[in-house]
Amino acid sequence: MVSQGSKAQPLVRIVAIDDDEEFLDFLTHALSETNVEIVTSANPEEGLQLALGVRTDIVLLDLKMPTCTGFEILDKIVRANPTINVILLTGEYSTGSAVEAIQKGAADYLNKPISVDVLRHTVSKFVASARERHVASRLSHDLMETFQFEGIVGWSPLMLEVFDRVRRVAPHFRNILISGDTGTGKELVARALHRLSPVSSGPFVVCNCAAVVETLFESELFGYVRGAFTGAVQDKKGYFELAHHGTLFLDEIGDASLGTQGKLLRVLQDHSVQRVGSSLLHEIDVRVVTATNRDLRAMVAEKKFREDLYYRISTVEIKLPQLCRRREDFPLLERHFLERFAAQYNKSLRGITRKAQILMARHSWPGNVRELENVLAHACMMAQGDAIDVPDLPEMLRIEPSILGDWDPDLRSLEEVQRRHIQHVLKIVKDNKAQAAEILGIGRTTLYRFLSEGQGIAENEAKQQNTP
Repeated sequence: MVSQGSKAQPLVRIVAIDDDEEFLDFLTHALSETNVEIVTSANPEEGLQLALGVRTDIVLLDLKMPTCTGFEILDKIVRANPTINVILLTGEYSTGSAVEAIQKGAADYLNKPISVDVLRHTVSKFVASARERHVASRLSHDLMETFQFEGIVGWSPLMLEVFDRVRRVAPHFRNILISGDTGTGKELVARALHRLSPVSSGPFVVCNCAAVVETLFESELFGYVRGAFTGAVQDKKGYFELAHHGTLFLDEIGDASLGTQGKLLRVLQDHSVQRVGSSLLHEIDVRVVTATNRDLRAMVAEKKFREDLYYRISTVEIKLPQLCRRREDFPLLERHFLERFAAQYNKSLRGITRKAQILMARHSWPGNVRELENVLAHACMMAQGDAIDVPDLPEMLRIEPSILGDWDPDLRSLEEVQRRHIQHVLKIVKDNKAQAAEILGIGRTTLYRFLSEGQGIAENEAKQQNTP
């Protein structure tokens, strides 16, 4: 049975599961003014399929049914899609079962019979929250499309400065250096420079200097003629000639040997190459983008990189920030990779749970955007519901940091450790107690008890310190 309200606002879907047909009719009638789609079922298994088969925001679930308990259905819903808010309904209310319900992932617990006002008031809070999530998701998608620059996602001040710099230098550069840690997106910026340059219709050729064997470097870069060495059965163009009238991207330039650096400098100065085994010069018209994750200035000072080559390739330098310095871009990057990999793996994923987002936010991301991309590729592949949750993340991300860190001699008891950990989680979620309870895996009642006991302990300690 389906009842649908107005579509003026984002539509919220509620699935009601109860073996009492009259109570289902009551729910449909009571919530018909709340601008939601209501789907009902008197069969628990059928209701579970309705909840998990189509995007669902809220489930109203009877605790006691003939064929199974509400807790069994709750457990399956939480495991499959923890973003769904499940409200348990029962005619046999008890504090114990209420606490158990919250601990197992229920959003709320209501006692039958329920007045229309109480029902509407309770459900309206979750409807409003669901609408906010829908709007936020739509805005995030719109922002992602707005703040994409040549395939690079970002709206942090640091990235907007990078975009502006690329726009300004792309029409004019001959040689340019991109510096940044591994995984910050140096090749993406190089491709953006090429696409915005006057030679965008020409080739874009990539050479990873770190991957080329030293003895083959010269022949790979400059080419060779037939008979130049054993195995040279025909003439071959090198990277520079292949990039003629286009752009050559020399990645990890800091790994090139000093001998190779000297030959690179000559090519950049003379705009011509000489193939191995040949005396002929081939003129080239190439724009050269170099990239490194090393400190070339320090290498110059240590005589490990030629100073004259450094100044030749770094006429303009674009520095890419680490991911940890552009945290504002996290939501956009998460959405970007989520949509890409969901399409690639043919999965209907609509987001990331709060628990998973918080866990990811704690990570330092030493591998930068590439590491985030790999983590979300793994998570999308492993996800079974319609949202990425903590179990879907790689194991290295799921290993919780030590609660204690360095040993604190003031921690005398298990209660003190628990209290400190709860305070730490509350600080992370900005004192949102419902969210803290969800992360900690305890009911809100239990959380309030811990906080109350902790406050009492603190007051007693203060009194003892003030006692002469």
